[in-house]
Amino acid sequence: MIRNDLRNIAIIAHVDHGKTTLVDEMLKQSGVFRENQAVAERVMDSNDLERERGITILAKNTSVMYNDIKINIIDTPGHADFGGEVERVLEMVDGVLLLVDAAEGPMPQTRFVLSKALEMGHKIIVVVNKIDRPDARLDEIGDEVLELLLDLDASEEQLESPILFCSGRSGTASLSQYEAGTDLKPLFDTIIDYIDPPRGEENDPLQMLISSIDYNEYVGRIGIGRIVRGSIKVNQQVTVCDYTGSRNNYNAKIVSLLQIQGLQRVSAQEATVGDIVWISGIENITIGDTICATDAPDPLPFVKISEPTVEMTFSVNDSPFAGREGKFVTSRQLRDRLFRELLKDVSLRVEETDSTDSFRVAGRGEMHLSILIENMRREGYELAVSTPRVLYKQDEETGRKLEPIERLVIDVPEDSVGSVMEKMGSRKGELVAMHPQGSRMRIEFLVPARGLFGYKSEFLTDTKGEGIMSHVFDGYQPYKGDIDRRNTGSLVSFETGEAVTYGLYNAQERGQLFITAGTPVYEGMIVGASPKTDDLVVNVCKKKHLTNTRASGSDDALRLVPPRVLSLEDCLEFLADDELLEVTPESLRIRKQTLSNTQRAKNRANGKV
Repeated sequence: MIRNDLRNIAIIAHVDHGKTTLVDEMLKQSGVFRENQAVAERVMDSNDLERERGITILAKNTSVMYNDIKINIIDTPGHADFGGEVERVLEMVDGVLLLVDAAEGPMPQTRFVLSKALEMGHKIIVVVNKIDRPDARLDEIGDEVLELLLDLDASEEQLESPILFCSGRSGTASLSQYEAGTDLKPLFDTIIDYIDPPRGEENDPLQMLISSIDYNEYVGRIGIGRIVRGSIKVNQQVTVCDYTGSRNNYNAKIVSLLQIQGLQRVSAQEATVGDIVWISGIENITIGDTICATDAPDPLPFVKISEPTVEMTFSVNDSPFAGREGKFVTSRQLRDRLFRELLKDVSLRVEETDSTDSFRVAGRGEMHLSILIENMRREGYELAVSTPRVLYKQDEETGRKLEPIERLVIDVPEDSVGSVMEKMGSRKGELVAMHPQGSRMRIEFLVPARGLFGYKSEFLTDTKGEGIMSHVFDGYQPYKGDIDRRNTGSLVSFETGEAVTYGLYNAQERGQLFITAGTPVYEGMIVGASPKTDDLVVNVCKKKHLTNTRASGSDDALRLVPPRVLSLEDCLEFLADDELLEVTPESLRIRKQTLSNTQRAKNRANGKV
């Protein structure tokens, strides 16, 4: 059976190359919205965090109707940290739209997602997006994409992939770079003509691979997947199989069946080969399971998800201010929340430790873990997190220690190249390629993942905010040697109380402050950064002693330098090995693991630090 009335595609690209904006226009031009309907920009980014940061974190499904053909579209994340989402959803489609920015060209994540699509043998439609940018390089982009395809061992057919020139913002597409398009009709036509329709035997026993999981308080876990063969009905008895054989097969019943129409999930009584559906009613369903007919349990192989490269310790918040702001503060609540995240995120690993109050959480990168922390604090959780650490491997043949290496692409003004080279040298970065693009320089490095911890804020300072950096996991290489994590110390609060102007005025001469007057502090809390490598203990609660003598000018207003306000990512970058980040719904506080100043001094004297 060939489903000529259906196409399944995914949109893949590097971060910020315009995937979600293009989907917006595809929805509008296919008539999903009413003529007068008010529609938010990037309508697919439904999560608050996604809208605030302008990034896609979770893969989203939508569909459009074009000439009576339904096109299922999956909008995927661009950040390497959410690559697990991309790998999974590619299982559900027959082809991909590869978006490439008309100015930036192929970037590290472009290479990563394209390699995954090529491995699965998917057909590729290359879409050069943002052609209306003033710095667009339309003559060169096609060659760069072809080079990338050759580099990734694409097949003959994949090398012949059609190229379209689009502007996602204005909703136009053209088959030629020299002719401006008027709408997205050429893109829709190319999808219909070039991407294969789903094939399969509708009369054979049911087989459906679960590629994604959603969770709903009312119906529990919802499995999302594509029907490979047969058909599925509401109230049908099915067998759930696991390809790895780690769990026994068990029977279940399909309680509800949903399909996507535009942005809405609509109930369906039946679905067949090629359809992407949401099913509920199976309690322990998980990603990689195969839903089969009861008389033919035949599991499908599932794509191997790349391993995590970074881990952090999540523990119960035990600071003096614990329990003031959060609703969920106990180790049991923290444990339940972390293990619940595993239901949706296959790239995450959570392990229990010797302590009942701490858990090791491993992910694909700092951003992957910081998004989890941000979501948890918004839900009302209080927790303490350690500095990020990379996960090493052992070479089985030589016994040498291997560490994760990132492929880093940096785009900077020419006058910033020197400082970038210097910093990369100290972080064990290896120069791979370097070529000019107009007045800017594109530099590519292979750098240890731990060498990138804390680099982003330095990089923005060095390039006066004009630099662009992005990186993707490249592989494991032998350990490169020690890298200095941080060349600044911390300003540590001397006592518990409330910061006052007089104390802050004296402290600001010792370094850069993170807090303002009136901020509650406790002993061992970090209130600023010291330019020296050693930590300094400062008393920000110190009040001016009143005297009965007054001198001219002695009571002039004390001027405080505005403090540096740290975001969650900034805090994680700043953390030293002996420090923790206290995360609550209202506050982010960096603190020493050992809060007592005298105890830390004793530890140093005894050589324990």
